Amino acid sequence: MIFIWIFVKPLCRLVGASDDTVEYAAQYLNIVAVGIPFLIISNSFSNIIRSEGRAKTAMSGMIIGNLMNIILDPIMILGFDWNVAGAAVATVIGNVFSAGFYISHLISKRSILSIRLRDYRASDHIATGVMAIGIPASLNSVLMSVSNILINKVMVEYGDMAVAGLGVAMKVNMIVVMLLIGLGTGIQPLLGFCFGAGNKKRYMAVLRFSLFLAFGLSLVMTVICYCGAGPLVTAFLDNADAFEYGMKFARIYILSGPIMGILFVMINAIQSTGAAVPSLILSVSRQGLLYMPI
Repeated sequence: MIFIWIFVKPLCRLVGASDDTVEYAAQYLNIVAVGIPFLIISNSFSNIIRSEGRAKTAMSGMIIGNLMNIILDPIMILGFDWNVAGAAVATVIGNVFSAGFYISHLISKRSILSIRLRDYRASDHIATGVMAIGIPASLNSVLMSVSNILINKVMVEYGDMAVAGLGVAMKVNMIVVMLLIGLGTGIQPLLGFCFGAGNKKRYMAVLRFSLFLAFGLSLVMTVICYCGAGPLVTAFLDNADAFEYGMKFARIYILSGPIMGILFVMINAIQSTGAAVPSLILSVSRQGLLYMPI
């Protein structure tokens, strides 16, 4: 948060903001930075609660945060006439509500886990176990951000409309990607339980089912997003030039959908076994060693 506040303008330039858009980007980023601590709490605790076996509670926290964002967006953007700042404030409030929900659950008697300081202890290689899986997962996210920065920098040469079209295409693609990430995240505790119990038969049964489900789901969503690319892109922008870029990019992006389903299941399957090195290789290769040079 502090880093973003200090270097907000250079960061905006780094991700591809032009002279026409840099002030809007900086304004949005300055406000959204306030919500970073709450975003970290929300993301961390939702996974912790899910690993406890309380998938509905984890889902409820995400729904509360996103619902608050959706409700407040039109109020603050249009009603208060705050424009970009309104969207940022709504995002921060959504993060705060989500984090608050998870904290209230973990300090209640409903949870078998605790976030009280008196219950804290570090032993039995807990930190190294967390890092072994956490570092590859975080590297994957970092490299995704770096690759987005790189492609935005390249696209800036073609003008703001090309950047806008690319951004919208990524959002259309994320409809499929987020569903598949959700599926992969959902099966990881199940696979982890089976692996920890030494139940190879159940582990393989869950993995096979997940692979078939992911492939089928991603195939259906790919067809829907490819055929419906026009209305989906229009929902985000109405500029003719940006629309042309958005349509073209969205249909190319979405072609990788069926493969992505298999990929996210396998990433979480590898992580569920605690296999740090293969997970690290996979994370670095996909976004770093392959995507960016190409």
